[in-house]
Amino acid sequence: MTRVQLERLTIRGLNLDAGGNSFAQDVAEGLTSTPKTLPPKYFYDGLGSRLFEAICRLPEYYLTRSEAEILTTNSDEIAASVEGPVRLIEFGSGNSEKTRCLIEAFLRRQKQLHYVPVDISWSSLERSSRELLRDYPGLTVTAYAMEYYAALARLSEGEARPAARNVALFLGSNIGNFDEEESRAFLRGVRTMLDDGGALLLGADLKKSTGVLLPAYDDALGVTAAFNLNILGRINRELGGEFNLKTFEHRAAYNDRLSRIEMRLMSRIRQVVPIRALSVDIAFEEGETIHTENSYKFDLDQLAGIAKNSGFSLTRSWFDESNWFSFNFLAARRLD
Repeated sequence: MTRVQLERLTIRGLNLDAGGNSFAQDVAEGLTSTPKTLPPKYFYDGLGSRLFEAICRLPEYYLTRSEAEILTTNSDEIAASVEGPVRLIEFGSGNSEKTRCLIEAFLRRQKQLHYVPVDISWSSLERSSRELLRDYPGLTVTAYAMEYYAALARLSEGEARPAARNVALFLGSNIGNFDEEESRAFLRGVRTMLDDGGALLLGADLKKSTGVLLPAYDDALGVTAAFNLNILGRINRELGGEFNLKTFEHRAAYNDRLSRIEMRLMSRIRQVVPIRALSVDIAFEEGETIHTENSYKFDLDQLAGIAKNSGFSLTRSWFDESNWFSFNFLAARRLD
């Protein structure tokens, strides 16, 4: 573990060798499988995190505006849904910009607040944590620069168990990146980490027309394309890959049967790409793709079922005016 501690700020992270080995292993496994895949968690290196922040400002990317509308209107009501002082634990915190509404709402109810952001990008965590501490004197931050399951293991160990009630946040459309089995496993892990009386605020994108969905994942400026292609650039930078990004193309499509957006990178030509750190040459046929991300869309019945199967009860949902996005309050049910 690598640890940095300053007044009111602690950052814990896996050492660089552990992170690098995990990346190399997942790249090797994904690019030698059929069909080829890469895990979307590796989008978010320093450059990828900044590209995603740019995506969130695009006119096509309705999710940011929908979330902001819900939070601006309902943060105080959301905060009032939990009794007593709380500790906020956010998975996939990114730059924590949208979390500010909730932080402010909880600080209106309690003078001090412990915020625990979890994100794979150390640089994004450090930058956002320092900005939050500058703006909110009542805030203390313990950040985890690691993958979700590693952070869940640390938090579930009882490390510095708080007197306050744990409230987990999984905002954005992050739950949509998991398939049914993965979402159940993750949410059960969150439930195990929470004490009885804790809760999860879950963001979930709702089913809607492809006329709204597709531009959000394939914008006119090509920012999402650059974000998707950056995962190949990361392999070049960190693993000695020789991907020519100009020979790959971003593709986004909606799978109606599975109710999900699917993002891929398509090879424009037949080619072989060496990756020196892995001592492998990856062959591509013209038109062959790498599946990089899914983004599932939900309805309320599905969300209630997901909650029930994971040790929660869906007790309240909030929506934007267009009913395109939802925040869902999942109360932790008592574990047998």
